[in-house]
Amino acid sequence: MVDETPYARLTPDLVLDAVNACGLWPDGRLLALNSYENRVWQVGVEDSVPVIAKFYRPGRWSDAAILEEHAFALELADAEIPVVAPSVYTGRTLLHYDGYRYALSPRHGGRAPSLESADQLEWLGRLIARMHTVGTRASFVYRGRIDRETLIETPMQAVLQSHLLPATSIDRYHDAVERVDRAVAARFDAVGPVRTMRLHGDCHPGNVLWTDAGPHFVDLDDARMGPAVQDLWMLAHDQRAMDALLEGYGSMRDFDHAELALIPALRAMRQVHYAGWIAARWQDPAFPAAFPFAAEPRWWEQHITDLHEQAEELE
Repeated sequence: MVDETPYARLTPDLVLDAVNACGLWPDGRLLALNSYENRVWQVGVEDSVPVIAKFYRPGRWSDAAILEEHAFALELADAEIPVVAPSVYTGRTLLHYDGYRYALSPRHGGRAPSLESADQLEWLGRLIARMHTVGTRASFVYRGRIDRETLIETPMQAVLQSHLLPATSIDRYHDAVERVDRAVAARFDAVGPVRTMRLHGDCHPGNVLWTDAGPHFVDLDDARMGPAVQDLWMLAHDQRAMDALLEGYGSMRDFDHAELALIPALRAMRQVHYAGWIAARWQDPAFPAAFPFAAEPRWWEQHITDLHEQAEELE
């Protein structure tokens, strides 16, 4: 049985002790970073720069899946692609302490990219293309794929099994998700086979940090197999932005423009998954505090309306 409050024992002292177990000397400074799925801390270290300690949510990924993520990040770093990769301690990147799995990485600060800047978008396009070139060298075995089962069926079941969805909305919610699922399946069928590869998987503006030296990618926690466009569409708020991204991408590797027709399907899948993710994690005390709207019937009414609009766009 999965613990519904897996971080109840993750006290500041435990975080410090886990970092100390790696041979580092924490100076007591702790800063909790924004993360709901996992728990992430910036930890001060004596006579050195701080490190980032990421404690993985129990039951979400197997050890093998986490190690695949780590190996991909290290492979990208070896290819001189700016990505935050885990540090190695005693030959390991996946560490264990007092029942928790965690990883340490260097701290890399930065600011959000300017998605109004064609130059920055082209730069990101080039880097994503280079990431995908590495991503095609091998396949994930344990991390799954961008598919309907993962992003529609599983989250739908989480919602239906949750007390968050009002009883009066159950049938209409189920019908809306089923309509989205049919429309997504039809769109993928219409586009036909597309090449899949190892992806960042969640390449939104919050997972890109910009410094004077340029951008770097963080948080490969959702890395999966999928089409190249998955790592592009969340950075493009309009056609001009997508054109700039593709200008940079195309200068480094070919892009199959047929994949652009998948964007509405990927957007709809993400919307279904978002509600299911909140429902599945609701017993974690961080979620009601961060997403109080999910306890309100009117939010679910709007969610159902939004799903029908996504399906209509696809149809």
